[in-house]
Amino acid sequence: MRYAAGPLGDLRWRAPIEPIRSTGVEKATEFRPICLASNGAYPQAGQDEDCLFVNVWAPANATACSKLPVWVFIQGGGYNALTNANWNGSELVEKSRHNLILVNFNYRVGIWGFLASERVRNDGALNAGLLDQRMLLKWVKKHISSFGGNPDHIVIHGASAGAGSVAMHLVSYGGRDDGLFVGGMVEAIFFPAQPFLSELEWQFDRVAAQAGCGKVDSDKQMACLRQKDVALLQRASRAQPFPGKTLPPNPIFYFTPCVDGDILRDIPYELFGTGQYVKVPMLFGTSNDEGSVFAANASRRSDMATFFENNYPRLTKNDTYSILARYPVLPSVPNHAPWFPTASQAYGDATFICPQTNVLNYLSRRTYSSPSTNSPLYAYRFNVQDERNIATGMGVPHLFDAAAIFGPDNISGDVAHSYRTYNKEVVPRVMAYYISFARALDPNRYRLLGTPKWETWDSGQIGDMKRMLFETGNTQMELLSEEEKDRCRFWEVLGRERMEQR
Repeated sequence: MRYAAGPLGDLRWRAPIEPIRSTGVEKATEFRPICLASNGAYPQAGQDEDCLFVNVWAPANATACSKLPVWVFIQGGGYNALTNANWNGSELVEKSRHNLILVNFNYRVGIWGFLASERVRNDGALNAGLLDQRMLLKWVKKHISSFGGNPDHIVIHGASAGAGSVAMHLVSYGGRDDGLFVGGMVEAIFFPAQPFLSELEWQFDRVAAQAGCGKVDSDKQMACLRQKDVALLQRASRAQPFPGKTLPPNPIFYFTPCVDGDILRDIPYELFGTGQYVKVPMLFGTSNDEGSVFAANASRRSDMATFFENNYPRLTKNDTYSILARYPVLPSVPNHAPWFPTASQAYGDATFICPQTNVLNYLSRRTYSSPSTNSPLYAYRFNVQDERNIATGMGVPHLFDAAAIFGPDNISGDVAHSYRTYNKEVVPRVMAYYISFARALDPNRYRLLGTPKWETWDSGQIGDMKRMLFETGNTQMELLSEEEKDRCRFWEVLGRERMEQR
């Protein structure tokens, strides 16, 4: 179904608007195209510029009086692609005993969703991809009762960039609560190296030049870009070196949300640290080896240094030396070069694991977290091991928990066979915890009989941090190790130092 008008022609790089009302009946029996990804040609099967569509998975017998809890899933893809499109929500609805509605949708990414410049602000909208998400939440709030949903019980869940998006909705407009959601589930939070708008003018200049608009007067460049053909713009929507970087590899995530002074009024860490966020119950989780699918296959220490400098362009040489000193070479893993395990651990910490830990600590400092408060905090570490992943040196990679949350038959990609064999038992328990949180804002209310009670992040002694540990044949609470706390403090301090110099 369409939730916003197609962002075509003059609507490119503008905030989404409501679609034209239709008086007829529209079929909603087939998936519509997803939004165009970076680094891809055009045309591309299943992708199009006209892409702002939503799917709703609801019990067949739900009515406007059902008032069922609503789970809105924001897919990931590093803000440059949509990699979790059209995941099947029917098993979640079924396993909730028809007490749940699941919603998933598309939003603009890459050049189409996150092109940034004062020229975009003056003749368009910054962070259009986030504005699409916000528009979708308003659509759900307005229309979900027609599908049997409760517009006053909407829980947002994101994976990777979708998880980062959930966090950004918490701090949007300085933490203004627009009543769009009552809880959040954050699966592998991804904050990019969040740039300020002024730091991205070079990127717009590069796009304009590559699209043939570089020599047009600056106040006419947006109009020029809106007239360009999709295939030409797709050629400019690709990862390229950041200024001053000449050695490979290219940055993994080239287009990202930016601090625009409006929907994002500051770096999210700063907003969380100063209490400028919506206070709701939250569930956070990461996999054990978050960095393995992204890290450079580094043969030498210098390869790891280049990888970090190319992806985090504000790092100084001293910062890089500090990272290398903090992360000495680890034991080798199959099929990879000697410094890959170290690059994987460091990148996983910097980009996923420690952002989660540090955000949880910011949230718990502001409000004591317990099930009796309005904003309890829950966390987990996913360490369910698959023999094939271990044999190929990938460990427990980014979003390996997704098949356990949605069910292995309901997600895209190459799903591990172990979820249907020796890891089969982990699926119903993880799924039940997630369903319970979506329904009751508490992972314990509807958890499987015999599974452990999920304690809140800060329910132990002062300074302890508790999370659920999921492993093959084992689910139990654990405390963060002092070593992991130290690594996360390292990244928090490094981030603050870079902030102070901007």
